[in-house]
Amino acid sequence: MAVQKDRKTRSRRDMRRSHDALSPATVSTDATTGDRHLRHHVSAEGFYRGRRIFTPKPPKPAETEN
Repeated sequence: MAVQKDRKTRSRRDMRRSHDALSPATVSTDATTGDRHLRHHVSAEGFYRGRRIFTPKPPKPAETEN
């Protein structure tokens, strides 16, 4: 089993973690509908780059349990 020889300093630890930060998701606005969506993804309305790719299905009605 590997055991470290010396304790790593706070500086070394933080330098190692300097690239671990998360960046916010890049969000675009569709020119046709104005919907916000992730870049290079189809919007919820079915548009991609101003063209309708598919027609979204209507939501199912909620079922009630008795």
